Amino acid sequence: MSHDRQIAIAVKNLTKVYKLYDTPLDRVKESINPFSRKYHKDFYALNDVSFDIEKGSTIGIIGKNGSGKSTLLKTITGVLTPSSGSVTVNGKISALLELGAGFNTELTGIDNIYFNGTLQGYTKDEIDLKLDEILSFADIGEFVFQPVKSYSSGMFVRLAFGVAINVDPDILIVDEALAVGDIKFQRKCFSKIEEFHKKGKTIIFVSHGLDTINLLCDTAYLLDGGRLIEEGLPKNVTKVYQKMMLGEDTISSTTDVCLGKELEFLYDLPSEQDCEFYTNEYDTQKLNELVKDKIQKWDGHKKAEIIDCGIWDALGNKVTLLECGAHYTFYSKILIHVDLEVIHVGFPIKNVKGLMLFGVNSEIQKVAVTPKTKGNVVEGRVDVTMWLAPGNYFLSFRAATRQEVFDELNDQVHFVVTGGNHTLNALSVVNLEPKVTLRTLAF
Repeated sequence: MSHDRQIAIAVKNLTKVYKLYDTPLDRVKESINPFSRKYHKDFYALNDVSFDIEKGSTIGIIGKNGSGKSTLLKTITGVLTPSSGSVTVNGKISALLELGAGFNTELTGIDNIYFNGTLQGYTKDEIDLKLDEILSFADIGEFVFQPVKSYSSGMFVRLAFGVAINVDPDILIVDEALAVGDIKFQRKCFSKIEEFHKKGKTIIFVSHGLDTINLLCDTAYLLDGGRLIEEGLPKNVTKVYQKMMLGEDTISSTTDVCLGKELEFLYDLPSEQDCEFYTNEYDTQKLNELVKDKIQKWDGHKKAEIIDCGIWDALGNKVTLLECGAHYTFYSKILIHVDLEVIHVGFPIKNVKGLMLFGVNSEIQKVAVTPKTKGNVVEGRVDVTMWLAPGNYFLSFRAATRQEVFDELNDQVHFVVTGGNHTLNALSVVNLEPKVTLRTLAF
């Protein structure tokens, strides 16, 4: 191993053995006569597993149920003691293991935040400083003052992830916890994971969702029967896993992970408030009031600020429920706080797991830009035909140049595309309006 590499986690010849007894009496017999014949069978949850995880990398661990994934994570986090071998961890770990791990169900959500933070080594004053951020991320309202045992699984995950992500760990471990969250919360979590990755944090992600592993991870490990049987690029390792689970014939049609699989026609519709309709033009009085308010509150930080944004349909109504094949306009209104020579607007679209599906900006489109004066309001628009397949998506807005980002609202609009997919494979990400023909060729 190169000494130049910085290792976050080093796993060497890790083995975890459990003793399995046919009856409770066999356990008693063996404890009374430890040097007589054995009454147990050895079960290797982990068997001679070794690997190094570099700092700043994102690692995916896959394998069928019972392959040793959870045992590996519990050993890394110190919940379990290895039978032999070693685990060396360099840095502070925050882990989301099985639902409820590290929480006392009799305590309230607030009490559990302090309890969990104390276990992480934080003082009460340090937790006080992080409390608002944790509560904002969890977004469970007054339930935070209720005993955790009254929480739904989704509320439990919200609170647990809010604590795990906001204690500033060096290493984040997530074990299938996001599966119980709703669409918006899943996107919020994946956005946080992306943010962690950009900060150079180490992430270990366990999932049965191969698209997630391919999208988020730099390296993947495949466990089977407690052994590490494959490691390498996620795309290659997931192919081996698919072949192992589904057989050779199935792999030919699923070799490349389908990026739209998580949609599964499950429409997480926006709230009634989100679906209210608005006209697409402010009257002069409202725009002036908005601009005056933003100027008064300007703290000198942003050179330009996005003050309004959204999606208009063909009639000028502000919408979040879109129909496949229909025409829409993405727009943003930007208040200029200081004189600028150049400013461009951008409109990226991501799916729930953060995959960039579409992105366009005024620079790419070679839109002519004139200098902007302090107090100007710039409106950017992009007209599109909605050919995304039915599902949930997130639209972001940016005001920037190639060298500097003035303002950005990430995942600002959650919109849902419906209809128009009756001619497509269920795993499609986009609708390219296909026309399929068949003809017999004569020779």
